[in-house]
Amino acid sequence: MRKISLVFLLALLTLSFPQFANAKVKLPAIVSSNMVLQRNTTIKIWGWADPNEKITIKPSWLKSTIPVQADTEGNWMIDVKTTDSKDQQTIAIKSKTSDIFLENILFGEVWLCSGQSNMEMTLNGFLGQPTYGSADAIAKSNNPNLRLFNVTKFKGSKTPLKDVEKYSPWQQASPETVKNFSAVAYFYGSQLQVILDVPVGIIQSSWGGSCVEAWISNEVMSSFQKIEIKEEDIALKAKSIPTVLFNSMLNPLIPYTIKGMLWYQGESNRDAPEKYKKLFPAMVQDWRDRWKIGDFPIYYTQIAPYSYEGNGSLLADKNSAFIREAQYQCLDLISNSGIAITLDIGTKDCIHPPKKKEVADRLLYNALNKTYNYKTVDYAGPVFDSMETKDGGLNLKFKNAENGVYAYDTLEGFEIAGSDKVFYQAKAKILDRKTVLVSSDKVPNPTAVRYAWDNWVVGTLFNTNLLPAPSFRTDNWTDAQKATSN
Repeated sequence: MRKISLVFLLALLTLSFPQFANAKVKLPAIVSSNMVLQRNTTIKIWGWADPNEKITIKPSWLKSTIPVQADTEGNWMIDVKTTDSKDQQTIAIKSKTSDIFLENILFGEVWLCSGQSNMEMTLNGFLGQPTYGSADAIAKSNNPNLRLFNVTKFKGSKTPLKDVEKYSPWQQASPETVKNFSAVAYFYGSQLQVILDVPVGIIQSSWGGSCVEAWISNEVMSSFQKIEIKEEDIALKAKSIPTVLFNSMLNPLIPYTIKGMLWYQGESNRDAPEKYKKLFPAMVQDWRDRWKIGDFPIYYTQIAPYSYEGNGSLLADKNSAFIREAQYQCLDLISNSGIAITLDIGTKDCIHPPKKKEVADRLLYNALNKTYNYKTVDYAGPVFDSMETKDGGLNLKFKNAENGVYAYDTLEGFEIAGSDKVFYQAKAKILDRKTVLVSSDKVPNPTAVRYAWDNWVVGTLFNTNLLPAPSFRTDNWTDAQKATSN
C-alpha cells in the first residue's frame, strides 16, 4: 500500500512541477523551416526547454556547433551571424530530449508589415471591395524566393505573450498562399525581391480598425495614460484597447531580426491628431528599443481621403486633413522614416482604396532610395515650401519638385483666406512649370492657402514623376471657417 502511495506521490509531483519532466525544446512559431533570415547581420535564434537544459545548434553555413544552455526558467537564446549566400540553409537543434531539423531556409531581406484594415486587406479584397490587379498578381505569384508569415487575428492579450497563438507559418509565395495575404505587403515584397534579386521575407501582423494605442506596450502607454484592462472583455474590442495587440501580435515576434517595417494605420485615430503625433513616434521608439537592432527604417502610409461624416468642417475631430497633417509631421519626429502619400487614390464611399499596388509602390520607392541606396529613385512628391503675394493672389513654391510640378488637368482643391480667416474656393494655375498661383475674386488681400483640406478630396498636384503632393495649409489657425457660399 505504501509503495502505491509513493508512486502516486511521484506522479503528482511531476504534474505539479513540470520542470522535473523532460520537455522537448520548443521554438517560437516564427523560427521554422522555410523562413527567411536577415542576410549579412547577426540574428537571434531562441526558444524554450527544461531549466538548465543543454542544447547544441548547428547552422549549415557555420563550421562549428554552437552550444547553449537554458536558464533557470527554461529560456534560451543565441546570436548567429548570417551571410549573403543564396543557397538553401538548414539548422539542426539537439538536446537530450529533442532533435529538430529546420530546412529550406534562405538569407535575404525581412520586412514587418503592420497596421489596421488597409494593411490587412488581402489580394482577394474584402466583401464587395476589390483589390485592383489582384487576379494578375495572384496568377503570377509563384516565387520560391518570396516567403510569407502571417500573424492572423485571433484575440488580444492582457499580458505580453511569448508566442503567437494563431498564424500561417512561413510559406513560399504561390497563388494559394498570397490570395489571403496583405495586398500592400505582397506587392511591396514581390517587387523588392525582383529589384534586389535576393530572397525576401514578409511578416504580416495587422488588425482592421485598430488604434495605435493597441500596438504600444504597457510600459510606454502608461506614460500617456493610466492603463486598466484587468476587467476589460478584450475579446469584444481588442482593437480599441491599449497594449493588447502589442501583447498578442507583436511581442511574440521580437527579437526576430528584421530589416525594417511598413505601417498603414491612422483612420482610427483621426479624431485626435495632436495625440497621434505623440503616440505614433512613441510606438516606433518602443518597438526599436525592444528589437535592439538600432533605428531600423519605418515607411508608413498617409491615410487616403474618404467622406467619413461628410465634408465642410474645419474642426480637427471632423476633418481627416488634420490627421494627414499629423502623419506628415511625424517625418520630423521619427528618424529614418518615410511616407507614402495617397491623396490621389482614395475612394469617396469606401475607406479601403482598391489601389493597393500604388500604395506599395510609393513605400517601395522610399525603401529603395533611403535603405538600399537607389538614389535615382524619386520617392517624394511636391511639398509646400514658401509663398509670396503676387497679382492679387499667392504664389506658392515647392520642395521635391526640381523638374517642376504637374497637373493632369485643372488644379483643384485650393482654398484661400484673408485676415478674417474665412476660406473660399480658389483658382489655381501652374506658372513657369514650377510654382502655383492661387487667387480668388472674393479675397483681394489673401494671407493663407489650404490645399486638399477636407475629408474627401482628389489630389491634383504632382511632380513630374507623378508622385502627389500631400494636403497642406500655410496657417495654424484653430478658428478658421469655410465661406457659406463660394
